[in-house]
Amino acid sequence: MTTGQAGTALGCSIPTVKKLLATGVVPGVRDTGRQVFPLAALQQLQDRPAAALSVLGAGEVAVLRSDAPARVEEPDRDWIGFGTGLGEAQLLAALSGWWRCDPARVAAGRVLPVTVAGFVVAVLTGLEEWESDGTVGTAGRFRFPKARLAGYLTDLTAPANAAEPADPKDAHLAGLLLGTRLPSVSGGPIAYVPTNPATADQPATEGE
Repeated sequence: MTTGQAGTALGCSIPTVKKLLATGVVPGVRDTGRQVFPLAALQQLQDRPAAALSVLGAGEVAVLRSDAPARVEEPDRDWIGFGTGLGEAQLLAALSGWWRCDPARVAAGRVLPVTVAGFVVAVLTGLEEWESDGTVGTAGRFRFPKARLAGYLTDLTAPANAAEPADPKDAHLAGLLLGTRLPSVSGGPIAYVPTNPATADQPATEGE
């Protein structure tokens, strides 16, 4: 399938489809020539269930809308974004900050699903503490230094947890969320999604 056809089937734009392919979570993508979306993978992803957010026990959950991995020159990390080619430590550093967000609001949800193209590809926990970059106001960025990588995927068509979390609660949360569909709307990397099914049709907000 072309990326345009895949976008229509998945309800997203062509750039978003290309972002998903660039993360490496879709198997069978050609490395050379015209980029296509494998039909078998597309059929599997179309049938994915929505994330069961109501079991999380919070009124809303923050969602990190990630991009494909990109190199950065920062003292505490070499990459930002999500990609299957990153090691576990690199992935945790890439996903745990620095984001413009309301850190208390993120922490209140106790879990941070990471999505690409509306699919949960990783799950962070351990969000109780945060650090600021020192910027005052809504432009401030935060990171969560004690965040844990509860789970991540290397193959979205067979969503098995590639991490081995020591905490059974982390493993349970990752099992609930990985590979599910979790749409969100935001002008920045962090969105806030209501977990109550009665309000799930309301648009997610940025919280900036």
